[in-house]
Amino acid sequence: MEEYKTETIRFITNFQVPFDNNMAKRDLRMIKVKQKISGTFMSRTGGKIFARIKGYISTVKKNGCNVMEELKNVFKGEAFIPVLVG
Repeated sequence: MEEYKTETIRFITNFQVPFDNNMAKRDLRMIKVKQKISGTFMSRTGGKIFARIKGYISTVKKNGCNVMEELKNVFKGEAFIPVLVG
């Protein structure tokens, strides 16, 4: 823990860094809610399409972009491509 002290408490000084690592869990929650309401997806393809769209929207939000603007851009052939930061 001491070795990664700076990374561990980074969220205190950088508000862009989440407090916890539950982002993946939150991303999956909507899929479970949809299954709970309708029982299931009508087809495997429908489930894949839903997941792809939700994943795209989630990525756009995480990168601080406007979801509606980016969805409009998709239909113009100008899809948002996130920049990888390493």
